[in-house]
Amino acid sequence: MNTPTDPSMPRPDLKDQENLSIYWDNHLRDAFYEAAPHIYPGMVEASLAHVLMLTRQGILPRGRGEVLMKGLLTLWARTESGEQAYVFDGSVEDPYYFLEQQLAAECGIPTSELDVQLARSRNDLDAGVFRMVLRRQLLDQAALVVQAANDAAVQAAANADSLIIGFTHRRPAQPTTIGHVLAGLSEAMLSQAKEMLSIYDELNVSPLGSAAFTGTDLPIDPLMVGELTGFDSSFTSSYEAVAGAEHFMRLAAVQARITATGARFARVLLEWMTFKWVETPTAYTQGSSIMPQKKNPVVLEHMVSMAGVTAADMAATYANIGSAWYEDSNNATTDVQKHLWRAGERVVRFMRMMDGLLLDLKVLQLPDRAEIVASGATTTAVAEALAARGIPWRTAHDVVGRLVRADAPADWTADGVAKAFADAGIDAGLDEELVATTLSAGQQPELILARTQDGSPGSEAVRRNAAESRQRADDFGRDVQRRRSQIDSARERLMAAAADAGRGHW
Repeated sequence: MNTPTDPSMPRPDLKDQENLSIYWDNHLRDAFYEAAPHIYPGMVEASLAHVLMLTRQGILPRGRGEVLMKGLLTLWARTESGEQAYVFDGSVEDPYYFLEQQLAAECGIPTSELDVQLARSRNDLDAGVFRMVLRRQLLDQAALVVQAANDAAVQAAANADSLIIGFTHRRPAQPTTIGHVLAGLSEAMLSQAKEMLSIYDELNVSPLGSAAFTGTDLPIDPLMVGELTGFDSSFTSSYEAVAGAEHFMRLAAVQARITATGARFARVLLEWMTFKWVETPTAYTQGSSIMPQKKNPVVLEHMVSMAGVTAADMAATYANIGSAWYEDSNNATTDVQKHLWRAGERVVRFMRMMDGLLLDLKVLQLPDRAEIVASGATTTAVAEALAARGIPWRTAHDVVGRLVRADAPADWTADGVAKAFADAGIDAGLDEELVATTLSAGQQPELILARTQDGSPGSEAVRRNAAESRQRADDFGRDVQRRRSQIDSARERLMAAAADAGRGHW
């Protein structure tokens, strides 16, 4: 049964701007302000390449091409100077029609006389510009990841002898070094960088020219447009060019990877600061409002939270794409962009803080031998020493376990060791060296520094690992710069060609 609305109860407004419909006010206006600053410059750039191609192909008369080219160059100059304003006044619905409106005004012609969308759809322009924006963001992120990987490797080599207690499952496990941990972190970030460059290569394929999704009957040259806009190649399937979302999902995943791994290290670093193994850098802290002695490294907490939000952006990206049909759809394209842009900007801020923490890492007071031994971290070395003397591994493990449960290694006695062997069915009284080995093997945690096995905490092994990581970081850094130079050079060539065309030199 319908109940009449109580006239005394005020009705909440359904929109803020009276001149807009409910849909335009509650979605399109918001979407415009969110997207326009990101995609409008790329739309102008792609339009310059498109008009240049149309005119060179003889599809567009030169006179009309020159008018459009001059107008687009003015719009480009306005975006480069920061003078371009993005105002949603209800006269157009999105950034694409806003571009046409701006271009027509600059050219002094009505929008009905524009040819900028000739042989082009909003679909392929959308897909192309998204890739153009994301590839630059990706390179910014990759450059920071590579730099942090290098700085972690530098610190790894410098701290190859900085002995600490290594943990597994939040319990003291075995001796290791700060250098060993940082060498591992460097490898993780290099893995991320490798993935990012692979994603870039998949991302940097031009969809421009695929139009709505089936191409066009006009004799356009998609390869020319792709080359002018800095793409490595152009689409092979015009359907996938606009419907595809693999690059979006891969990018969302690597962004979440970067922050998740960084958050794990942030938690470890927080403990190192708590243990006073490393300094708590003042620049990354906030003071307590009531406790004068406190220096809280809250940046580490924020980094963990940032990883959570990036994971949420990844989940939203996958949820949007998974809810769409395999066709051009806002769910799988337009609506995921905000998550990717936002996550990309967050990754940049995250990695700047991560790299800063690595650069400022300084040893304060490492655990001494007695503390490491008391933690039980050396007991694996005891079991291995017994196994090396012919004791079956499971028996050696059992004997050491009995001893640890009874006393800390520093408090073991010859009688206690002999009894543990006897309880395991071994008469250690017949082999005094076996007892001596058990008593001594766990008292020298620094022996781990002498390990020669590749990838181990051995000092030289860590330094070799760090040197290899630095070389890989250098190689990846060159790859990032090469890709950046390629799209920068393409833009310079496009602008020069557009300027010539605007003067009638095609």
